[in-house]
Amino acid sequence: MFGRSRSWVGGGHGKAARSIHSLDHLKYMYHILSKNTIVTDHNRNLLVETIRSITEILIWGDQNDSSVFDFFLEKNMFEFFLNILRQKSGRYVCVQLLQTLNILFENISHETSLYYLLSNNHVNSIIVHKFDFSDEEIMAYYISFLKTLSLKLNNHTVHFFYNEHTNDFALYTEAIKFFNHPESMVRIAVRTITLNVYKVDNQPMLHYIRDKTAVPYFSNLVWFIGSHVIELDNCVQTDEEHRNRGKLSDLVAEHLDHLHYLNDILIINCEFLNDVLTDHLLNRLFLPLYVYSLVNQDKGGERPKISLQVSLYLLSQVFLIIHYAPLVNSLAEVILNGDLSVFSSKVEQDIQKNSAKSSIRCFIKPTESLERSLEINKQKGKKRMQKRPNYKNVGEEDEEERGSEDNQDDLDKSRGTEASSKGVRTSTENEEIEMVIMERCKLSELSISAVTEQNTTDEEKSAAASGSDMANWNRPFLDMVYNALDCPEDDYYALFVLCLLYAMSHNKGLDSVKLERIQLPAQNAEERNSYNHVLAEGLIRIMNYAAQPDGKIRLATLELGCLLLKQLVFSKNGRIIKNVHLDCLEGAREESVHLLRRFYKGEEIFLDMFEDEYRTMTMKPMNVEYLMMDASILLPPTGTPLTGIDFVKRLPCGDVERTRRAIRVFFMLRSLSLHLQGELETQLPLTREGDLIKADDVLDLNNSDLIACTVVTKDGGQVQRFLAVDIYQMSLVEPDVARLGWGVVKFAGLLQDMQVTGVEDDSRALNIIIHKPASSPHSKPFPILQATFIFADHIRCIIAKQRLAKGRIQARRTKMQRIAALLDLPVQPSTEVMGFGHSSGAAAQHLPFRFYDQSRRGSSDPTVQRSVFASVDKVPGFAVAQCINQHNPSPLSSPSPSSGSGSTGRCDSVTASSTSTPSAAQSPAGLIGIIMKRKYF
Repeated sequence: MFGRSRSWVGGGHGKAARSIHSLDHLKYMYHILSKNTIVTDHNRNLLVETIRSITEILIWGDQNDSSVFDFFLEKNMFEFFLNILRQKSGRYVCVQLLQTLNILFENISHETSLYYLLSNNHVNSIIVHKFDFSDEEIMAYYISFLKTLSLKLNNHTVHFFYNEHTNDFALYTEAIKFFNHPESMVRIAVRTITLNVYKVDNQPMLHYIRDKTAVPYFSNLVWFIGSHVIELDNCVQTDEEHRNRGKLSDLVAEHLDHLHYLNDILIINCEFLNDVLTDHLLNRLFLPLYVYSLVNQDKGGERPKISLQVSLYLLSQVFLIIHYAPLVNSLAEVILNGDLSVFSSKVEQDIQKNSAKSSIRCFIKPTESLERSLEINKQKGKKRMQKRPNYKNVGEEDEEERGSEDNQDDLDKSRGTEASSKGVRTSTENEEIEMVIMERCKLSELSISAVTEQNTTDEEKSAAASGSDMANWNRPFLDMVYNALDCPEDDYYALFVLCLLYAMSHNKGLDSVKLERIQLPAQNAEERNSYNHVLAEGLIRIMNYAAQPDGKIRLATLELGCLLLKQLVFSKNGRIIKNVHLDCLEGAREESVHLLRRFYKGEEIFLDMFEDEYRTMTMKPMNVEYLMMDASILLPPTGTPLTGIDFVKRLPCGDVERTRRAIRVFFMLRSLSLHLQGELETQLPLTREGDLIKADDVLDLNNSDLIACTVVTKDGGQVQRFLAVDIYQMSLVEPDVARLGWGVVKFAGLLQDMQVTGVEDDSRALNIIIHKPASSPHSKPFPILQATFIFADHIRCIIAKQRLAKGRIQARRTKMQRIAALLDLPVQPSTEVMGFGHSSGAAAQHLPFRFYDQSRRGSSDPTVQRSVFASVDKVPGFAVAQCINQHNPSPLSSPSPSSGSGSTGRCDSVTASSTSTPSAAQSPAGLIGIIMKRKYF
């Protein structure tokens, strides 16, 4: 960026070019500036290049020669920059000057050099200069310049920007004027500047922000956010055909940015700023617009409203992002225990206090714009300065504040509560006092309810949570939550309600006592013995609806319901779900089994879909934060994939998607049922990674079917390997040089994902492709092996092709029969595995799994060595050790965990017998598996 340029003044070749970074060259630049104080068309380019050159010399001097800054300060060269700006010399000069100043302050590293540049107040003069902000380039460089300056703020440099005597802070006040700029990058820069200012722990500066700018800025910011929300709501209501999803996504992203910005302010933990911000958010935005819209959908009223789905969606985002305890607790109190009186009680308070305003708990536009409010406050400061011309008597104001707080404390003591106001005395004094009264009323209600709850039983708590015994306590917001869970027609509102409950229960700042009132446990709740029956029944109803053939419950709704039900009925001492609810849940699981039976087919695609859905569900569990960032769920549920909406967030379209949905519903309800009953999953997945042969495994290949071949890869490489076929896999092995009769696996792939074709001009060769299991149904299959296998003769080629083809058929058939066993469907047993007969004992049992002995992989114990690929055929030229006596295997009827001796279970057979169970007296050798003898035709 700062490389040498021939076009720069003083540039060229030889010695002059080498000495461009020097004090002498800076003196020469000063001489040029002093001779060109008036900007003309003839010297405009010269002055711009001179300013660039001076900037480069200053950056070099910051790192190499401090005398450069001494000369710069001595000659007051910054004055030349200001003089050029004041001449209105045109857009070109302004842009270049702002750009070079931005580069200069970005690259200054020493504090002393920074102090030189900030002295004499020239930087503040540039900040308040009236630029032509209608020019986008000038606006971009100007706001970037302010952001760069804000990054340099600390307890020392803040005094160069905040003038305590004149009560002025140009860097901050000029920046926040652009908080609602149409360009998003400008708004983001303003947020960064304000956060950098709030982080500086300088009390006089922070008090100035509180007294002079906090209320105007936060009130206008809240109105700006609310205006975006209303625009978002209008977009949702007018876009039922999903035509404006791009605009809707931008509006949702903007709201998320606003919430993260508000949360960033709150976590700085500047208490009096947080008080003002919390007051405006609660009383000007969240309560009057978000919460009020939950139960008031009549658009004819005076209050502005948004649709129910948008309100729930935005409240979920609030609880997911903001964790500031005073804010989220007040908001949750109204939602869970409040009624519509919270919007009218403040009118009575205002009358009692003779306030000029009728109510502030309303979404209304500020009476003055931010720029006008800042100007008014600045004029008030000047009038006060006439009385106190040389200083700001901060302590005197604090004494006045303490006096007024003491009077308020006396009033509080009469009510039995403790004052919590910080006493912000501005033109909006009444607003903050009203917020304090609201908080105290809530605290008194909380203390009364806490005493009452100590003397209630678990059954009474459950009844209280459901609202059945509270005829005198109207909770319309909580009633709306419960009612939305009854969704036989569609889950449009139910999904948002579940997201809201999830967000509240996982909010770190939310007091668990508030959640316990409705028996909704927090994420790390203490031990308990009861749960909310009404909520549990609502969740179970959703699961029943999802398991119906014509159910309109989306997969995202079902998965979120399962998460909440687990959280609801589990405590630290185990599950506390009642049997009646567990029976209802089992009924829903049975319904999901019957639903999946309707789509069970013997076709190959069903197996692929079954395994893909399980893989997707386990690899990508529900992330509510990401779900609440998706604007598409705001629109009515659709059943067409043409919208591009993720499958779990919409309804299925066609038989294939209905099959996928039925499979996923079955998985979710089965997993939930096993979890609530305390049982482990032993049947899924159909293929377990730990049970498969992997590359570099060392296997005993004695008495195994091995066919020598040459593998020619796609890039032309050739390697000699032995082909072996198991029930689930094909493997390429090479002899182990350390032990005779053992082999090292160089590649292993599933037979079910393999394609085998012959080569037209070579009867000894086969083209084999094995695809990696897809992580998504829409992803393109990725081949993990694509090669040509060349055998010694056409006989071995035919044998290999038959073995691979029949192995693939049998592997898929085996898994399909295991799926049938999961669905309690009758299974027709197969008497043949890969076309080769096996023992009648194994055929009678139709084993669902075969367990491999882990010690077979490289173990030196000869008593447990076992052949992986059993056969009576020998491959000429391959070293074969003498056969070791093997134990007679005992058939298994169901999968079981690894034995205590260290053996690892491997699944490999046909299906489970519903009447046979493994005996406890079986020997460890009986858990090894069945080695099936094979012979050629």
